Amino acid sequence: MRIINCNVNGIRSATAKGFWNWFAEQQADVLCLQELKAHEHQLPEESKCSGFHRYYHFATKPGYSGVALYCRNKPDQVHVGLGAIDAETDWSVFDAEGRFVMADFGKLSIISVYFPSGSSKSARQAAKMSFLEGFLPLMQRLQSEGRELIICGDLNIAHQRIDLKNWRGNQKNSGFLPEERAWFSNWLDSGFVDVFRHLHPDAETYSWWSNRGQARDKDVGWRIDYHICTLGIASSAHSALILGRENRFSDHSALTADFSGLEDFYQAQE
Repeated sequence: MRIINCNVNGIRSATAKGFWNWFAEQQADVLCLQELKAHEHQLPEESKCSGFHRYYHFATKPGYSGVALYCRNKPDQVHVGLGAIDAETDWSVFDAEGRFVMADFGKLSIISVYFPSGSSKSARQAAKMSFLEGFLPLMQRLQSEGRELIICGDLNIAHQRIDLKNWRGNQKNSGFLPEERAWFSNWLDSGFVDVFRHLHPDAETYSWWSNRGQARDKDVGWRIDYHICTLGIASSAHSALILGRENRFSDHSALTADFSGLEDFYQAQE
């Protein structure tokens, strides 16, 4: 079972750069996309892949955010927006931004999520911390209910020093703040696994590069895109790859993760 994750930084732009030609060769079972920057009527024809069930969470604001989840097998149930699975928290602001879609297959849930960025101004950083505050208990609740989770997304956080080139100069910047990193550590300590780091503990590989200062050509990047899994699923992951800076569909790289032995979870639906 192969799951691909990618922030496309505009699905129309990524399409023009050959994303779907590349994807057709990947033999993927699930595709998670973030930052579509489009509404349904604006989706390119190439993105309407035959053989896949497609689910979207579009932002209200035109040309902004948005996530998608493509599945070869039909899910038992699909939840669009965080409010669809958590009625006790007010997710209306973030759900208007199109940040979450989840598909259930038996007791396995696969999620495409786009965490807010806090880099533009202090109010957005405060919103990001509010999002984190609500997201972790929700994932822990699903875990406690016996669900196995594969969470794919642009999380806008580099967890450790190894996850960005210039860690010294970014300790006071959104994406590498101590409180963000501590939150990430708490998440992993509660029974979740960063699949790429688990399989490649020493790899200095990045998934996003700024468009400024030739960052991509110099490989001055950040690893902010992830497959995060519950323990039961993580033990079945045998391969994880970040395609790297040569993969130029977006300012982010695509990621792949391969899992085996998931037949008890991911079952074909008629």
